[in-house]
Amino acid sequence: MSDAAFPREERPSPSAARAAVVIPAAGRGVRLGPGAPKALRTLGGTPMLIHAVRAMAASRHVSLVVLVAPPDGVAEVRSLLDSHSLPERTDFLVVPGGATRQESVRLGLEALPAGSEVVLVHDAARPLVPVETVDAVIEAVRAGAGAVVPALPLADTVKEVEPAEAAGAPEPVVATPVRARLRAVQTPQGFDRAVLTRAHQEVEGEVTDDASMVERLGLGVVTVPGHEEAFKVTRPLDLVLAEAVLARRRRNDGF
Repeated sequence: MSDAAFPREERPSPSAARAAVVIPAAGRGVRLGPGAPKALRTLGGTPMLIHAVRAMAASRHVSLVVLVAPPDGVAEVRSLLDSHSLPERTDFLVVPGGATRQESVRLGLEALPAGSEVVLVHDAARPLVPVETVDAVIEAVRAGAGAVVPALPLADTVKEVEPAEAAGAPEPVVATPVRARLRAVQTPQGFDRAVLTRAHQEVEGEVTDDASMVERLGLGVVTVPGHEEAFKVTRPLDLVLAEAVLARRRRNDGF
């Protein structure tokens, strides 16, 4: 598998430009415990990173997936891609990441070729995103949105508190946000490339997601419906749930 995107004889018109995806996978995932980086932990016998790549490449709108690997793990990730079956219509590129997620996304963005005007950023730890969610994000960007996030309504009431100095100490409640106005945000998040590039050039300080950077610019962000199976695998219990979802898919859908 080449380290560069393969040339294509036919390219879509700008109005129907296919999307490129950046997957930052340079973190260690300490909440899952010691061992391999989180993205390389197995799910159903296959690394989560491969599941995430397949989830993005399942969309016929996606022409390129850029994986941002740990600086000392680029060769390992390239070998991983070569050893698993992936859609032939999609190109794959592996680049070294940075010290933070934000830096890794920027490095992945800089690696995109000219013409990739619709860019998705996806968490490697969300391995089971349905293709319908990926397509919905892409279509919203194509329709003119500068930044798009899949999101779900919250089932629980949320409290804003004054954080305690000592772990486990009582924390005073300071507010109860209106639940109907709250959403749990997922990935892939989609962007007009120029908007995301500007955000990474101008926004300083670490943020939790790329859409937050766009918000800091004063630009609009819209949501599309997320999916309950697009949850993030960060703790051992999440891995148990992901295994159950994958087993159901294989049993019912031949996934």
